[in-house]
This record gives sequence, C-alpha cells and structure tokens, in this order.
Amino acid sequence: MKECRHVAIIMDGNGRWAKKQGMPRTAGHLAGADNVRTIAIKASEMGVEYLTLYAFSTENWKRSKDEVSYIMKLPGVFFKKYMQEFIDRGFRMRMLGELDALPPETEKVLHEAEEESKNNTGLSLNIAINYGSQREILLAARHYAQDVRDGKADPMIDEAGFEKYLMTKDFPPVDLLIRTSGEQRISNYLLWQIAYAELEFVPEAWPEFTPQVFERCLQEYRNRDRRFGGVRQ
Repeated sequence: MKECRHVAIIMDGNGRWAKKQGMPRTAGHLAGADNVRTIAIKASEMGVEYLTLYAFSTENWKRSKDEVSYIMKLPGVFFKKYMQEFIDRGFRMRMLGELDALPPETEKVLHEAEEESKNNTGLSLNIAINYGSQREILLAARHYAQDVRDGKADPMIDEAGFEKYLMTKDFPPVDLLIRTSGEQRISNYLLWQIAYAELEFVPEAWPEFTPQVFERCLQEYRNRDRRFGGVRQ
C-alpha cells in the first residue's frame, strides 16, 4: 500500500456551510474546530504521521473584526475541550506561522499546547495560524542571507539546506494536499512543501468533511502514480 506520511488540508467553507444552515458564520467555525478532532483521530488510525491544517492565513485579517475576534478565541475553547484527549492519544501539537502577531492570549494557548505535547511521538497535528507561504519563504531567505553574512551558512546552499530555514524544517514533504468546499486553488499554502504533492479538491465544506470522505481521499491518493518528474515504467 502506498505510504502517505504527510497530509495537508485547507479547511475551507465553514462560513458558507453555516449560512446554508441558517446560522451565523461563527457557528461554522465552531463546527469546523470540532471536526479537527474527528479528522485527526481518523488520520492517526490510517497511519498518517503528519497532519497540517490551514486554520488562519495572513490574508484572513481582512475579514470582519467580529469574525476575526471569534476565530482568535477558538484555540482556547478547542484545547480546553480536547487537549487532554490529544495527550492521551500521543498527539504532538505544532504551530506554523507568525504567532507573535496574534492576540497575547491566543499566542499563549498555542505555545502551551506545543509545550504540553512536545514529548509525544504519535500523530504530529500541525496548525497553520497567521501563516502565509510566501511570507514563510521570504523570512527563511532573510534568515539564510544573515547566516551567510555571518559566515554560518554556505553560499552554495542546496534545496535540502534551505528547507532547514522553513517553519516545517522537521517535517517530510507533503504527500497529499486536500482542499474542501469545491474551491480549486492553493491560497498561499505550503508552496515549497507541496512541490510534488498530489492535490485533491472535494465539494464538501470542512464541517461536512467526514472520516469517510477523508478515507476516500486517501484511497484516491493510493490509486495515483507518483513519478516525481520521471516517466511511467
């Protein structure tokens, strides 16, 4: 069976799903947060080692003040509800993004989740929050340039060397990228890491993305022929 170590998901459609149900957009974000637990458990059961979820992009600050404020409070609600279960299941929490730009209480909750789970060796559940891939690459390039100036890095660096400057430096490449809600774009997500990933765009909104849909996506992935620039044998 084809291995799928690292799955990344753009969790799209929370607000639109809620509006279709006659509920406020915030209700969709709450339902979406709860679904993180459901899919993380399924991913672990199916042998996925890294699950990286796009929770809030650097562009999402453009949304209404009330919606952003609600989203920033969700990590506190989420981890209070599920953190002990995640610890018991062996999940390790990791955060991607510029956390220091978040509200102080949100940043504190995220760092605490990382610290509490740092010794776990099960599923790496990675939350991308205030994350943008172009920004990540730019920051990595700045860090690398500074290291070259300081004599700490080789000017003739290769791809593997540059990856060590990324926020995902300890992760394997993404095998499968899934986007929910029918949209078919990448939206500035893990642009380096998905260079050879398989892409799947599903019609279900994130709150509708059930373990059965996830399993369907993994089966589709396993049916594909990954050639990494080579030719079919």
